[in-house]
Amino acid sequence: MNIELNEEQILLRDSVRRFAEEVVKPRAKEIDESGEFPREFFDQAGELGLGGVAVPEAYGGAGMDTISYCLVIEEISRVCATSGVILSVNNSLVCDPLLKFGSEEQKQKFLKPLAAGEKLGCFALTEPGAGSDPAGMLSTARREGDDYVLNGNKIFITNGTHADIALVFASIDLAKKHKGITAFIVPADTPGYSHGTHEFKLGVNASGTTELAFENMRIPASQRLGEDGEGFKVAMATLDGGRIGIAAQAVGIAQGAFEEALRYSQERKQFGQSLSEFQAIQFYLADMATELDAGRRLLVDGLRRQWRDRVRVEREQQLLDA
Repeated sequence: MNIELNEEQILLRDSVRRFAEEVVKPRAKEIDESGEFPREFFDQAGELGLGGVAVPEAYGGAGMDTISYCLVIEEISRVCATSGVILSVNNSLVCDPLLKFGSEEQKQKFLKPLAAGEKLGCFALTEPGAGSDPAGMLSTARREGDDYVLNGNKIFITNGTHADIALVFASIDLAKKHKGITAFIVPADTPGYSHGTHEFKLGVNASGTTELAFENMRIPASQRLGEDGEGFKVAMATLDGGRIGIAAQAVGIAQGAFEEALRYSQERKQFGQSLSEFQAIQFYLADMATELDAGRRLLVDGLRRQWRDRVRVEREQQLLDA
């Protein structure tokens, strides 16, 4: 990344790069072709502190910053897009909302094992008729005493086949559209919870993408994330933060593609010379390098903007508290 890294970030980048090269890369092609979910990669990444990179150490995370998180996702995605997105979902779409919106009890019970890499999470928002329009979701949550009864189904859920904990969104009142959406923390062993078969895709094929179904699933009110009707706010805030991780993943994939193209052009011989010595191939490589650099600079700009926004919000909160 074209940003000045401190010593801790450099050490992190180098250690993650070694892990990616030695552990993840040798099986990347195999898992993408077979669709086999690489749970062992996630478990080993968790042991390195990559399950919750930006989560405070008090809650099981590594206690680093967003730049460090992006370095992790970029380095992993450079050799395996599937492993990059699995880590990205657990970090930004599950750990982050639990950190921002969870109660202390929820952080201790659910965030800690997720951030420590002991459990894997998924983010269950999309439905067959409500992908880009969450307000159109049909999953419902009916209050019964100290519980909610959830019914409905979700589709295209990354990590869904192997997740231990799902962040599920359902409506307490469909007539209220987005104002009725509420978020719930749902362990995968909850009665009434099930997942479908793994969806094969054109790429990122081993990410455990599947359908989730909920049939009369009882969830204690203590596992509601935020208040009734705040689920839309939780989802939008989470997705906003998650876009930085996906940008880092895209840059990592592009970096890996460029390195492979460069390597092949230097090894492949035609007419007595390597492909990299032909001007036309040099033009292609130069265009790739230019676009890669532009993408990385855009990622860095996003990181800086996110940092400035966070500082502004913190200052406003300090003024309110004063």
